[in-house]
Amino acid sequence: MSARVYGNPEFLIGRRPVGGDHPCYIIAEAGANHNRDLGTAFRLIEAAAAAHADAVKFQTYTAEGLYSRRTPDMQYLKDKGLVGDQESVWELIKRVEIPWEWHSDLARHARELGISFFSTPFEEAAVDVLEEVGVPAYKIASYEVTHLPLIERVARTGKPVLISTGMASLGDIERALDTAAAAGATDLVVMHCAVNYPPRFADINLRAITTLRTAFQIPIGWSDHTMGHTADVVAVTLGACAVEKHFTLSRDQAGPDHAFALEPQELAEMVTAIREAEESLGSSVKRVTTAEADLFRLGRRSIVAARDIPAGDELTREDLAIKRPGFGIPVESLEQVIGRHVAHDVAGDQVLQWDDLVR
Repeated sequence: MSARVYGNPEFLIGRRPVGGDHPCYIIAEAGANHNRDLGTAFRLIEAAAAAHADAVKFQTYTAEGLYSRRTPDMQYLKDKGLVGDQESVWELIKRVEIPWEWHSDLARHARELGISFFSTPFEEAAVDVLEEVGVPAYKIASYEVTHLPLIERVARTGKPVLISTGMASLGDIERALDTAAAAGATDLVVMHCAVNYPPRFADINLRAITTLRTAFQIPIGWSDHTMGHTADVVAVTLGACAVEKHFTLSRDQAGPDHAFALEPQELAEMVTAIREAEESLGSSVKRVTTAEADLFRLGRRSIVAARDIPAGDELTREDLAIKRPGFGIPVESLEQVIGRHVAHDVAGDQVLQWDDLVR
């Protein structure tokens, strides 16, 4: 493995800081779930903004630029009913590709709603389209991690690049990073990913986030295809600086990416869960928190008089009880109290203080 430093530990996507100790950057992945309907695409952007995601992301490709017409049938697509009996993979992609003339309208709608818009390019010509609309960052899909000319073209824009790594070896990732860095990219995120739709939890290996951070010394994120948001919360607790999650207006819709995507309310719940997880991580210092102060005083135990005790009496263990509240002499001082004399009359159930004892 190379010992080179690939990029900055933190940087901006738009005006949002990413990496370091900053909150996780949450990307709502619309992908192909627009169903080639502009109104649906607009509603996806609105749902992402309403969920308080940081960005909404689409995918920019053409069937001509993505697949050879001679690509063999993919049985899993047929098994899932995602292609017709006579439909080829090429025809499926043609059916779900985003019309490139939409990009300016989508970017404008996102700006109006205060959410960042960008897209995953799958061919070099797509980068030119996305540059025209001013995207703040680029995402390289797992399938394109070996498409070094595409990575080089994206890196030359000088914008942050997030590289997904499903199916990738450390060597594949290193080559991709070398290519991006040589082309001038300085703001890089490696996105751990497990490719399947959805993958089994047993196959996602989230501890690899730590491995990738050690190997490449740059921010590491998580690109997710699992159901629910358990994996996303775990990834954040392991230090993921970004999370990407597919979402849809409804899983009942037909199309290749709807079945494993979150619906709008679930997306909002994921964002809330991530933010709560981040807040819960707090500090590594173990101490009484400000929020615990009252309960510390009232809920802990201290030394209390077990009966009325006349002034001057020498205290025995039978004279003392261990009760709440906790603002008296602490329990760990019990042996220091036994054998001391009281300075004045003490009433039963009185919480003892050091001033109640003869010095």
